[in-house]
Amino acid sequence: MALMNRLEVLLEAQTEYVVAMRREFHQNPEVSWQEIRTSARIKEELDKAGIRWRAIAKTGILATIEGGNPGKTVALRADMDALSVTELSDVSFKSRREGVMHACGHDGHAAMLLGTAKALNAVKSELNGTVKLLFQPAEELVEGAKLMIEEGALEGVDAILGIHLWSDVACGKINVQPGPRMASGDYVIIDFYGKGGHGSMPNQTVDPVVVASEFIMGSQTILSREKDPLESVVFTIGELKCGTRFNIIPEKAHLEGTLRCYGEEARDRFAEAIERHAVKTAETHRARAEVTIQRGTPATENDFILTEIVADSARQIVGDSGLVALEKTTGSEDMAYYLKQIPGVMAFVGAGHADLQKNYPHHHPKFNIDERSLEIGMKLYFRFAYDFLNSN
Repeated sequence: MALMNRLEVLLEAQTEYVVAMRREFHQNPEVSWQEIRTSARIKEELDKAGIRWRAIAKTGILATIEGGNPGKTVALRADMDALSVTELSDVSFKSRREGVMHACGHDGHAAMLLGTAKALNAVKSELNGTVKLLFQPAEELVEGAKLMIEEGALEGVDAILGIHLWSDVACGKINVQPGPRMASGDYVIIDFYGKGGHGSMPNQTVDPVVVASEFIMGSQTILSREKDPLESVVFTIGELKCGTRFNIIPEKAHLEGTLRCYGEEARDRFAEAIERHAVKTAETHRARAEVTIQRGTPATENDFILTEIVADSARQIVGDSGLVALEKTTGSEDMAYYLKQIPGVMAFVGAGHADLQKNYPHHHPKFNIDERSLEIGMKLYFRFAYDFLNSN
């Protein structure tokens, strides 16, 4: 109990610092691969704390805290990029950059990991092993994690924890569950080629607008008939470009969309169904289809054994009643790339306001977190690292 009280005091001493850093990052958001100021400030804060770091993955940072005794190596990951969204909230620390804001909580993630770094560094003599701190760029493009891995961020690492502040969960609650937690995200591009002509004489043409329309409407039925009723899949067309004038039937219709599901077998199966449906629909209308499905991030899947360790750490912070169940989401996260390499967990820390009117979805221009969640997230980073290294 004396140990836990001491650690609690140590962590609470970082709370104001974490809130202040989050607000600074929020006021100065930077989109993927442009996190120059953010990266510089993190490096300055690590230097002040006497924590060793090296630049990695363009604007990323890999910091290292070596414990007083040999042992395992644990990694803690935080993303730090913002979105191309114009902030519409009226907080005092509103974004200073027109058209850019932290609308997903990454400002909080980076701030929490900085606070954790300072706390862990203060007790490093007690640690049996090493902590690696991954400040990762370009999560919103699902590109940063891959480059971090390619440049050695996971070398020698035994386990990794990532945290996402989550507005759909009330502040004071934590979700940690094994298995699939977030979907894979693949990029679907389809071009339908027909024969252009005058809108008054469609018999002389092959209308790609009709083909594209039939494909879009039919795709949902095709997938629903080929999946298990309990299986989740989302296929959304977000872009349709065709035509130049009201009375001209164009030569081509261009579609772009996203495919979300869980598991590699499902990715292959649904991708094949989409391509088959596009090709056959085009053939029915004497048109031609070119289909490209680019693999994006895989599904984010938590390790079963490590999930229990993280859950035990979470109970020390919010108690048994503070651990809540949460249905997996069809959103994607490049944390998935780390979890494909080593055992790891993505935990969701509740950041929702008690006043539900203040809650907005992630990526919304009025998105904001309950800042009390920052202390909880920092404690979870710290407790997991401390417990994992100092356990058998």
